[in-house]
Amino acid sequence: MKPTGIELRRIGLPLVSPFRTSFGTETHRDILLVRVVTPEAEGWGECVATSAPLYSSEYVDGAAHVIRRHLLPWLEGVETASGVAPALAVFKGHPMAKAALEMAWLDAELRTIGISFARFFGALHGSVRAGVSVGIMDSIPELLEAVEGYLDQGYARIKLKIEPGWDLEPVRAVRERFGDDVLLQVDANTAYTLADAGHLARLDAFDLLLVEQPLAEDDLRGHARLATVMRTPICLDESITSARSAVDAIMMGACSIVNIKPGRVGGYLEARRVHDVCVAHGVPVWCGGMLETGLGRAANLALAALPGFVLPGDTSASDRYYARDITAPFELVGGRVKVPTGPGLGVEPAGDFLDEITVGTEWLPL
Repeated sequence: MKPTGIELRRIGLPLVSPFRTSFGTETHRDILLVRVVTPEAEGWGECVATSAPLYSSEYVDGAAHVIRRHLLPWLEGVETASGVAPALAVFKGHPMAKAALEMAWLDAELRTIGISFARFFGALHGSVRAGVSVGIMDSIPELLEAVEGYLDQGYARIKLKIEPGWDLEPVRAVRERFGDDVLLQVDANTAYTLADAGHLARLDAFDLLLVEQPLAEDDLRGHARLATVMRTPICLDESITSARSAVDAIMMGACSIVNIKPGRVGGYLEARRVHDVCVAHGVPVWCGGMLETGLGRAANLALAALPGFVLPGDTSASDRYYARDITAPFELVGGRVKVPTGPGLGVEPAGDFLDEITVGTEWLPL
């Protein structure tokens, strides 16, 4: 099913509140959407690259350029979504750009044959438990107020972003205020070094589900060493770039839990392979988030309904990030978010609103 062309669409969406991590603070998302058009259907993909190369080396302008200049010409003879990644393997890096193309192609393909992402992946659940990620705040009282609000909404798990100078005290405050029954984890986004091992080990006192990516993404040896010092399970995020890297990390003892982000590993098909190898090694996984719109959230929910996703992920409701989403909003009901069942992603962008927030489009014929 060969596309006749691809549209690159840039949109801008404000966040409902600033989201701060050790990488910086986001108040607005500059988003690249990819629309694949075939004679039978059209499909949507979302590139999760950020405006600046902070989380990874990718950024929105670069993703648009590499798709236009390099990736798209190499898809000339590709007939199916499963052929996208092999065709683009000649190019080093750029997993988020590649993932957006594959996602859009897969959406169009599945819409044509009337199969949902969830059914295609082999999802077992009609809804998934939803956690929420809480950014770094200006004060502990502000943090406690935010966490209380999310718990009142029914979120099944709280993830606190941490960095040096904002770690032990906020975690202690949340644990003391809300008790031991709250599922609580922390995410360092590579902010520490192995020299901080003794300090990080003090997090063991708070009975956390996990500590996510405490060290640099290329420091598997350091994570393996840290795992011998800490009782809290170590989860890897930025370090996991493929199924092969997941196996390497597991075999080295660098992690006992894996966060799967499809954009980071080059697409949903590779994300499913990461899930499969983790299940084979008895390693639990969960689905991370990149502040996706309803398009990316729909695909993430379908993935997170697979059997190996035993921990609540960052599959929050739409209103966690956006006052208005570009699709019908995903809602939190009883701590869970429903997995779409319609063909492909099972959701459609709202045309009028999408046009309103579009800052530019580009049609690239095939």
